[in-house]
Amino acid sequence: MRIANVFQLGVKELWGLTRDPMLLVLIVYAFTVSIYTASKAMPETLNHATIGIVDEDQSPVSSRIVTAFYPPYFVIPKLISQYEMDSRMDAGLDTFALDIPPNFQRDLLAGRSPSIQINIDATRMSQAFSGGEYIQSIVSNEINEFQSRYRDEGTLPIDLTLRSRFNQELNKGWFGAISNAISSITMLSIVLTGAALIREREHGTIEHLLVMPVTPTEIMVSKIWSMGLVVLVACFLSLVFVVQGLLSVPIQGSLALFMIGAALQIFATTSMGIFLATVAGSMPQFGLLLMMVLLPLEVLSGGMTPRESMPEVIQFIMLAAPNTHFIILAQSVLFRGAGLSVVWPQLAALVGIGAILFFFSLRRFRQFLR
Repeated sequence: MRIANVFQLGVKELWGLTRDPMLLVLIVYAFTVSIYTASKAMPETLNHATIGIVDEDQSPVSSRIVTAFYPPYFVIPKLISQYEMDSRMDAGLDTFALDIPPNFQRDLLAGRSPSIQINIDATRMSQAFSGGEYIQSIVSNEINEFQSRYRDEGTLPIDLTLRSRFNQELNKGWFGAISNAISSITMLSIVLTGAALIREREHGTIEHLLVMPVTPTEIMVSKIWSMGLVVLVACFLSLVFVVQGLLSVPIQGSLALFMIGAALQIFATTSMGIFLATVAGSMPQFGLLLMMVLLPLEVLSGGMTPRESMPEVIQFIMLAAPNTHFIILAQSVLFRGAGLSVVWPQLAALVGIGAILFFFSLRRFRQFLR
């Protein structure tokens, strides 16, 4: 393998990428707008949920319940009639609807255990489950305070001292921004290398390479280093200017150590992208293969939910995926400030998995060229 050939072929790939505006837009979007929206738009807990309240009692206790819902968990409740309750929920105007029946306070003071109806729009899953528990807790606390005639702070027999590590402000946006940057590395590294190979097949330039004095290894390595360099540079700029700059998310560990891990992850995923491109016959088929590969990689590797909450069989199988080790490494370095002494097993695993994927991809690529 001649280094000069690998370099020149890689430069050719970079020039080819500059002439593909859609891929350039995808790169910019994945490392800017996508990261920003992941940090701001999808909170994990209740946030400004819409609620409508039907107050048929018009009593002091019902007024206490109405005024107990306020931002940031809920928007200011809208007082509605019983006839509006179903129509507003059908139209998607309210996520929660609370119906306080007539004579509620009278039955409460008489010890009759009256009921309050809570309607929940369960299609809004991100807020429906936690919101129902919030509403039950708020209503119960207000009723208990009304019956007790004083506000009970609920003192415990012990004093709990809470210390939040790595995210003292409990800011959900910090996790969303970095997690989305990690997933963008995997997605783009597979997409760019696969698209580069399929683009050459569709344009007929792959035949030009076959008559040149270059080897399949040189062609494959050139695609890996060129597309990998683009993703690596885009990731670095995103972490510096978007994550740390625009979103003010602190990075605890060494950025250089993370970039080393990202380079090994890109080496493995770009090899995977070439393998998928040799299997697919066209760009639409490549897109379908991406759906089959990216979804399990993102969902089961620990980026969305902790691996400990998955079945042990899934945990064991996903150890063969580079994403699993890269997410462990990235979270350890960026969130917890871990050093090389902690993440070296993940680095070694990425080297081994990347070498295996490169070997199988090169073998398939040679068959593809023949």
